[in-house]
Amino acid sequence: MLVNRGWLILGIIWTVLFAGMSFYWAMGGMLGVRSLGGAIYEMSLDPEPSFVRIVWLTGFVKLLGALLLLLLLVSWKNAVIAKALYYLAKLAGVFLFMYGFLNFITISMSAFAMLDMDLEAHATFWRLVFWEPFWMIGGICYFFSVKKYRSV
Repeated sequence: MLVNRGWLILGIIWTVLFAGMSFYWAMGGMLGVRSLGGAIYEMSLDPEPSFVRIVWLTGFVKLLGALLLLLLLVSWKNAVIAKALYYLAKLAGVFLFMYGFLNFITISMSAFAMLDMDLEAHATFWRLVFWEPFWMIGGICYFFSVKKYRSV
């Protein structure tokens, strides 16, 4: 498997930043939470312990993405493992990009009153300018972190 180190390093940095946001919020930080809008923002104002646990858990789950990218740096002798990691990175990239892209479309439709998503203008702005493009950038990093698969 051939890795693209530049995209892979960007992907790891993206993932650590993304997980770091969750850890910051799980510790009670509020910077940026309003930009998420909706129920997440409402729950963060007076969080239940179960909500805080979920935010911690999402941070650790996000770090699994960095582990995936780090595993791409290993020269695997087992072709099945190498191929599985290759396709997992590609699949993760497609999922992350599509998640951001589809959210971008639906939030845009909400901004033009085609859908009712109950997001305030502040959250709509930040979701369209930062959050959804951030997801798409992560997807691009993961997708291009591996150039092509070749047998070992």
